[in-house]
Amino acid sequence: MDRRTFLLTSCSFVLGNIFGVHSLSKAFALDHIDQNPRTRPRLALIIDDIGASLSHAKPFLDLRVPMTFAILPRLTATEESAFLIHNQGHEIMLHQPMEPRDRALSPGPGALYVGDEATKISHTVMENLSCVPFATGMNNHMGSRFTASPKEMLETLQVVKDRGLFFVDSLTTGDSKGYKTAKTLHLPATSRDVFLDNRVEEGAILRQLQQLKGIALRHGYAVGIGHPFVETSRAIRQFLKGIKETEFELVHMSDALPPLAS
Repeated sequence: MDRRTFLLTSCSFVLGNIFGVHSLSKAFALDHIDQNPRTRPRLALIIDDIGASLSHAKPFLDLRVPMTFAILPRLTATEESAFLIHNQGHEIMLHQPMEPRDRALSPGPGALYVGDEATKISHTVMENLSCVPFATGMNNHMGSRFTASPKEMLETLQVVKDRGLFFVDSLTTGDSKGYKTAKTLHLPATSRDVFLDNRVEEGAILRQLQQLKGIALRHGYAVGIGHPFVETSRAIRQFLKGIKETEFELVHMSDALPPLAS
């Protein structure tokens, strides 16, 4: 099914959920689903923070539905996780660490910082990609300070474009320049709609999934980001039991990207 049949080039901003607070999320390509009754909205689920242990991915792999895994670079199980996930037919992204506003928080190894020169940014991203086999895209880990810096984001996303990848703005801050910068580069990109598990409680996560479903039904596609918590995998399992197979299509992230403007 070609997403171009239901995504229009006109865009409007919708509200996302950042740390439990609604703020501007992303520009949606609006969908007139009734033009094609066979069209199903697309829903992409990303699981962040993979790479510390193989056990983090396995509960989500056991769900046996298309999912996308964002893997942190340079961790104990980074490469092994990538091979495991790829061999089971799922999509992989580099979960690129970026500088947060809170200086007390460490984004982890392979991070990008405001003030890094373009050559350092390029070298860091390329090294990180070499640690994460099969990556087809990138999203940011933390980065509330870095993603708000237009210069550094432009330099970072130029590397992403040169490698033929796509970008998903995790929207860890409402000030992020990620999605807007990606569009100026004509880079395949979108942004997160809902964080699933800011509250690590199964009931709360289920409510976030229902919110995500509503966005997908209204706009033709939606992107949710969760983390490798047992509660998140259980909530997704419950969510999948409660939906009709024909309501929407669960897809890998690359299959939910809006078309590039001509």
